[in-house]
Amino acid sequence: MDSVLPDGPGFLHLTGSVLVSPSESVPDVYVQDGRFTFRRPPGRPSRTLEGWVLPGLVDAHCHVGLDRRGRVPDALAEQQALQDRDAGTLLIRDAGVVNDTRWIQDRADLPRLVRAGRHVARTRRYFRDYAVEVEPADLAGAVAEQARRGDGWVKIVGDWIDRSVGDLAPAFPPAALKDAVDAAHAEGARVTAHCFAAETLDGMLDAGIDCIEHATGMLPRHIPRFVEQGVAIVPTLINIDTFPAIADGAAGKYPDYAAHMRRLWGGREAMVRRAHDAGIAVYAGTDAGSVITHGRLPDEVAALAAAGLGPVAALDAACWSARTWLGFPGIEEGASADAVVCAGDPRLDTGALAALRAVVLRGEVVRESFEE
Repeated sequence: MDSVLPDGPGFLHLTGSVLVSPSESVPDVYVQDGRFTFRRPPGRPSRTLEGWVLPGLVDAHCHVGLDRRGRVPDALAEQQALQDRDAGTLLIRDAGVVNDTRWIQDRADLPRLVRAGRHVARTRRYFRDYAVEVEPADLAGAVAEQARRGDGWVKIVGDWIDRSVGDLAPAFPPAALKDAVDAAHAEGARVTAHCFAAETLDGMLDAGIDCIEHATGMLPRHIPRFVEQGVAIVPTLINIDTFPAIADGAAGKYPDYAAHMRRLWGGREAMVRRAHDAGIAVYAGTDAGSVITHGRLPDEVAALAAAGLGPVAALDAACWSARTWLGFPGIEEGASADAVVCAGDPRLDTGALAALRAVVLRGEVVRESFEE
């Protein structure tokens, strides 16, 4: 049974194994006035939670406020955010939504949200009603506008099926991409891009992209450039698992596209393993909000572990390193108290994330389970 319980006066005591990094733990941390402290406050705690304590989890590719239809009512966006929160996701990097979701940032009971504005896509080369759709000459201006509307990120749709050729193809020419990335950087924003195909990655790397979503087409020849340029990837493996079904639906009319999608799916784990082994930063993202339901970050962490990262690196991809990448602290003196409490050590078995004992957001216990 789950419940939301007010904390009342006093302080919260988190004890057991408090994981301040993947390899470092302390026995105790306290929460007072919504913030972590390693110095025990005077008096007695109002509550003690015991287990493996780690910073709130991070979904680095999530769409709160989006579903198959595009824009959703705020009430549904709230439900999506609560699903993510109750699964331990307390920090979300939005990867593009239609509507203005800044109201979520005003809600103390909802996850922290780093917004990216709307997707920017080529005309008629993405899901209908999702993106700002432009031709190459207008890409830079559209990207700059979305960068100003977001919180330091903007999203380009780098490739999609080109029905005139019957296969995946880059959406924009390299020169237009370079101008767009430069325009976003001039606004102080980083740029990420939806990229499935190998051919798309060359133009993105030439443009100075900061991050690649999905990255299924990454070949060994791309890896040195990713490393040299510090480009991160968010593989969204549980979303890539939809590729066979997409291929089945497209095979009758677009057989080349269907075969391409099956090849990309077949190479997904090897791609992630090569990237990780080479030192490319890999972060966990579910792509929830389009075809993936919210609250599935534990599944993505498990998929990354199985792909070759192992449990510690996979957990790090959704926790300590991910928070640093987005500019948020973990369990540190004076930091906002965002944490999850596991019954088992998630560094040994990522399945511990699927059975949380408690979720603490901004110092409040927003979810507590009494079942083991």
